[in-house]
Amino acid sequence: MRGTLTIARRELASFFAIPLGWVAIALYLFLTGGVFSLMILNPSTAATMRPFFSVSAWLMLPVIPAISMRLFSEEFRSGTIEPLLTSPVSEAAIAVGKYLGALWFMLLMLAPTLAHVGVLAWVSTPAPDAGPIVAGYASLVLLGMLYLSIGLFISSLTSNQTLAFLGTLFAILLLLLATTLGADRLPEAMRPLVYAAALTPRIADFAKGVIDTSHIVFFASCSAWFVLLTIVTLQSRRWS
Repeated sequence: MRGTLTIARRELASFFAIPLGWVAIALYLFLTGGVFSLMILNPSTAATMRPFFSVSAWLMLPVIPAISMRLFSEEFRSGTIEPLLTSPVSEAAIAVGKYLGALWFMLLMLAPTLAHVGVLAWVSTPAPDAGPIVAGYASLVLLGMLYLSIGLFISSLTSNQTLAFLGTLFAILLLLLATTLGADRLPEAMRPLVYAAALTPRIADFAKGVIDTSHIVFFASCSAWFVLLTIVTLQSRRWS
């Protein structure tokens, strides 16, 4: 546990030590600020954060792959992965530690968007309902957890950060567009799997204020699965 937290703290600090971390935060806040200004503060619309949460999956799309692409790819490129793998720290501690560090960074990136809630409450009468806002932020965290776990796994497969970025980007896009990329033309036996993996309906439910435990289980289990795949990849690299 101590090794995991040490790696997580080191990973979190590394994001603020390089321009990439600050650029990721600035890009996300720019995108969310633009959406908030155009969709939320429009006098003709109701006082709700629902449009913001409805497009949250797309707002994170360019940012999370940029955060996750260096988690292992940079270690492979610089050669620092070898001392890490030969240290008395397990592959699980390494993978979970890096994942936690990236997750903490993502939470810090999301925190400033709470100001949007304050602004909306200030300009709206009556104030917006808290339920959908809580559900919406829960969806942001769960969605970020899944995106980061996918990026963590893909980063463990290559030393090229560009490939890690593009691989994560396309993997997330596939999940987002799972129900619109000709799913009806797939063999009937495959359709339930494709629809079950689709993210858009789950995000829409959270945006409406619906906290479905099946959605929570889906995001948590999928995130854990990709972290587990990362651990297996590291183990194969250690013994290869």
